Amino acid sequence: MQVTETLNQGLKRGYTITVTAAELDAKVTQKLTEAAPEVEMKGFRKGKVPMALLRKQFGSKILGEAMQETIDGAMQDHLSSSGDRPAMQPKVEMVDGEAWKEGQDFVVAVSYETLPAIPAVELSGISLERVSVKADDAAVTEALENLAKNAQNFEDRKKGSKAKDGDQVAIDFKGTVDGEAFEGGAAEDYPLVLGSNSFIPGFEAQLVGAKAGDEVSVNVTFPETYGAAHLAGKNAVFACTVKAVRAPKPAEIDDALGKRYGAEDLAALKLQIAARLEAEYKGAARALLKRALLDQLDARVKFDLPQSLLDAEAAQIAHSLWHEEHPDDHGHHHEAIEPTDEHKKLAERRVRLGLLLAELGRNEKIEVTDAEMTQAVLAQAREYPGQERAFFEYVQKNPQMQQQLRAPIFEDKVIDFIVAGAKVSEKEISKDDLQKAIEALDEI
Repeated sequence: MQVTETLNQGLKRGYTITVTAAELDAKVTQKLTEAAPEVEMKGFRKGKVPMALLRKQFGSKILGEAMQETIDGAMQDHLSSSGDRPAMQPKVEMVDGEAWKEGQDFVVAVSYETLPAIPAVELSGISLERVSVKADDAAVTEALENLAKNAQNFEDRKKGSKAKDGDQVAIDFKGTVDGEAFEGGAAEDYPLVLGSNSFIPGFEAQLVGAKAGDEVSVNVTFPETYGAAHLAGKNAVFACTVKAVRAPKPAEIDDALGKRYGAEDLAALKLQIAARLEAEYKGAARALLKRALLDQLDARVKFDLPQSLLDAEAAQIAHSLWHEEHPDDHGHHHEAIEPTDEHKKLAERRVRLGLLLAELGRNEKIEVTDAEMTQAVLAQAREYPGQERAFFEYVQKNPQMQQQLRAPIFEDKVIDFIVAGAKVSEKEISKDDLQKAIEALDEI
């Protein structure tokens, strides 16, 4: 077997791997010999099938396995001796392609981009500011009022009252498209809160001003991205009967509200809210600290980046942002999304910092423990109530999902390591100032 370098330019690498026909044949013979004792064939005792028949019966399959194993072994040996770490899965192609025939030398072309050497970065000069916010009485009261609003009930308005945004209307409705009723388009005594945007766009607005007893014909158009393909983009008419108009009434802020949210009384609920708010503030403050640290790291070190990683990251950013702008489209059947210069610039920053943090973590032997992974899986599994076991099994069988869960834990541990050695000052700020700082991050 021979490995010949064909490209060594920047981070790009290219090689041809040549496996002679004799080497392939020897590999096939070896594998057939190893398998022979367990082979049974009509007319022969187990393990006594002649090599010629074994080769005729299983030769083609064994040849394919031998070729794959030989190339894999050659790649492992090459990467071990060269020290290269491919940025992405190497591209492997047969040189002769379909023209290759058994008995000929086997040649493949291998190409990849190697991860760059990461220069040392001076961490001792990093200076950071950690902000903190206390959950004051005003913040707790505001949160309580929001809980009371969310726990609101609805009371019938006076007879003849017109429905307003925020009111709940009880309606019977029946929808038709081109005069034909459709499945799921009818209901009775349906409680609809106007302004909740829980129905088709434009539906709720046409019920504002209606009174109990009114018959309202609501004309709407189903979105092009509507989940039911046979309704997407279609015009529909809903015949609605308004049976009641109810005004919202926030729940009382008392011990009963506390019990409704799992606390012993109102005082206990206030303590829970304060703890939750301070946890939220702490998370936001960490986001500010992390951004400041990453900004300093990004300014301190530059190195060549694999184009394949940049392209993949830019495509992922463009795709994610497109779905944020089109929240109703959950599929992947849209047209290709071309990354912009802004996406590419952000991708460059993310790839550079990702490689730098990975190298720092590797050098410091920072690892994600089994216990930390278990906690991450448990936290994720809570998002699938009733399907926790299935999620656990999915994670166990899916290395890519394991990496998705491990990556942010690893990054946070590296961040913590750097912060521990940095000069960090403490500053207490208001909730409003924290909110402004977080909004400023989103604008960058």
